[in-house]
Amino acid sequence: MKKGVHPENYRLVAFKDMSNDDVFITKSTAEAKETITVDGEEYPLVKLEISRTSHPYYTGKTKLVDTAGRIDKFKNKYKKFSKEEKKAE
Repeated sequence: MKKGVHPENYRLVAFKDMSNDDVFITKSTAEAKETITVDGEEYPLVKLEISRTSHPYYTGKTKLVDTAGRIDKFKNKYKKFSKEEKKAE
């Protein structure tokens, strides 16, 4: 193995799925600004929007994840074209 090619800062890091609050710990070089305590140990925290416990491929369930509010933005933009809106006029 060549020296100086691989990162030296491997450490245990906690990854938290924000959609279902699942936390798992694994070795990583990911940078983290926050920490979390799990089983009395403090770990650097990396927040995820989706992981193996919430992804439809792994869970077999179809779940809509909209963290940026894109669906609400779309509905508000095109609300004027809805059938209910035209009936009220």
